[in-house]
Amino acid sequence: MKTGLRSARWILLSLACLGAVAQTFNSRVRLVDVYASVYDGAGKAVDGLAQERFQVLDNGKPQQLFSFESVSGDVTCAILLDTTGSMRDSLASLRNGVGGLLDEMRPDDSVAIYTFSTALDRIQDFTTDKAAAKRAVQRLRAGGATALYDAVAEVAEELSEKKGKKALVLFTDGADNSSRLLARAAADRALKAGVTVYTIAEGDALHESKLLGQLQGLADQTGGLCYKPHSPKEVAKVFVEIQAELKHVYMLSYKPPSDADEAKWRTIQVQVKGGNFRIRGKQGYYPN
Repeated sequence: MKTGLRSARWILLSLACLGAVAQTFNSRVRLVDVYASVYDGAGKAVDGLAQERFQVLDNGKPQQLFSFESVSGDVTCAILLDTTGSMRDSLASLRNGVGGLLDEMRPDDSVAIYTFSTALDRIQDFTTDKAAAKRAVQRLRAGGATALYDAVAEVAEELSEKKGKKALVLFTDGADNSSRLLARAAADRALKAGVTVYTIAEGDALHESKLLGQLQGLADQTGGLCYKPHSPKEVAKVFVEIQAELKHVYMLSYKPPSDADEAKWRTIQVQVKGGNFRIRGKQGYYPN
């Protein structure tokens, strides 16, 4: 009888260990998240497409989808705002613009508010309470230098811990003059984190050709958009447009190929069967 009990306990212990190993393995499975917006010939967003309509090519080879979220899925959004000294005269329009975006977010969408100058500051942690986020935005103050790319990298890293669809909205009015990281390194962090980046350049930033190229590249590579508003009214409109964009994003995930070279850039192409569609999504990634 004792032998039987010992055998039963050993079997239960073995099963528990196997379960723990399986759980650990599953938690370590790394997925490539691809965000895709689909438009018809008239430029109108196409919603309601089934998973079977999509195909993802990794370096030209079709991949099996591991998970799929339609446009109805909730979004986790980080708003990263330039509050350097040059922003003093623009804070009012910035507060109004962010407020408009928050008004358009859905009840279960989550948002966090960050500011950056010399260093990054989270003034509102991730929440579905849009009123609390608005109050945080009203507390914005300007001052300091511009460590833009360090801030992008740090926020992307925090977003990487979130599940589901993720986006970063970046607003700046000037070139980076204080970061340790280069623009390329910040873009790599965003790509590895699976974050779509929407960039907004305003004020003095519109006269910085190098900065505009970097912001455009950051948006293009991650599947976002780069905006260049020229007035406070346009700034407010841009934030609302970004929120409208976030409501029409599909998320497709797949396991990266086992033979992928971690140091080499891999291209991503999203295709939709059964129609003549225009698709916007991130252009590729580094496997590491």
